[in-house]
Amino acid sequence: MRLLAAGCVGAFCALVAALITGSLPRARLRSPRARASGADRAQVWLQQAGAGLTPGQFATGSVAAGSVAFLAGTVLTGAPVVAAVPAVAVAMLPRAYFSRRRAARLRLVQEAWPDGLRDLVASVRAGRSLAQALHGLATTGPAPLREAFARFPALARVLGTVPALEVVREELADPTTDKVVEVLVLAHERGGRIVGQVLEDLIDATTRDLKIQEEIASEGLEMRINARAVLVLPWLVLLALTVGNDAFRAFYRSGRGTVIVVLGALLSLVGAWLLGRLGREHREERVLGAVPAGSPG
Repeated sequence: MRLLAAGCVGAFCALVAALITGSLPRARLRSPRARASGADRAQVWLQQAGAGLTPGQFATGSVAAGSVAFLAGTVLTGAPVVAAVPAVAVAMLPRAYFSRRRAARLRLVQEAWPDGLRDLVASVRAGRSLAQALHGLATTGPAPLREAFARFPALARVLGTVPALEVVREELADPTTDKVVEVLVLAHERGGRIVGQVLEDLIDATTRDLKIQEEIASEGLEMRINARAVLVLPWLVLLALTVGNDAFRAFYRSGRGTVIVVLGALLSLVGAWLLGRLGREHREERVLGAVPAGSPG
């Protein structure tokens, strides 16, 4: 009976993890095109995070981490039902880590665009064409843009300036870069004296947008930290109690203990969903890119 209960809790936790990570199986059949689109989004997400993994490798690593945590928790607590929920949390840690890393990398690129655009303006006013100025970003631009434009000179020689810019846009896949690249494409196609003025206006608009985004993120930071602590601390206390006290361990190995853990997991899931809905940042959606970036899974 205990093994059955532990299996049910494990299956429940697996479904919770799949729901949160967006990898819950769908009952309806998906077309090959839809599956390819999902794989493309996951690959773009991992590329932006600098993971150097395929979606399959990422999922396998996450499951392996959760399995190891489940085995370790079971050995320490003697109660598989108690070890299941922390194991799910550990399985989600790679996604949380790479999400933060991806956000930081994209944020650096976004913050670098005003300085990068000023470099373009200076190059254009010095007599260089916009295409030549874009080549310079790969060597003399701000560090985040040097990395983003590292392949641009080679791509421009093979494909042309506009297709090369579109490749860079899809590799970065964020709304700020979408707008900047679209304006750069228009400026390149129009050419002439208008290029300098267009870039100046783009600098002002990008700087203003970044300032607003920074204010929004700063206002919600403390609330997000407190909300996560409220969800995590009860489970840490439960682990500590079951590791150090035989009476607690025996109780949570019983049927009543299993019911309490399942109810606690359900309440935590509902709380996480509510906090996610109430504290969700309203990020700008991509409208120009071909493949919107999504998390792996």
